[in-house]
Amino acid sequence: MSDPLDKATAKAPPTLGEGCLSRYDTEAMTDEHGTEFSGAAELWQQLREKQAKADPLKR
Repeated sequence: MSDPLDKATAKAPPTLGEGCLSRYDTEAMTDEHGTEFSGAAELWQQLREKQAKADPLKR
């Protein structure tokens, strides 16, 4: 084993772009990458409501 990173159990998904424009390739992501989060929309709404209550003048 010449590459010490071959021992790692987790690997990042493939990326697109370079430098500041680098981002994960959403087409290459699978359930193995943990991309499923069915409660995301509800959590986002709760956080926005909490923020609105804390500072009602900011939008």
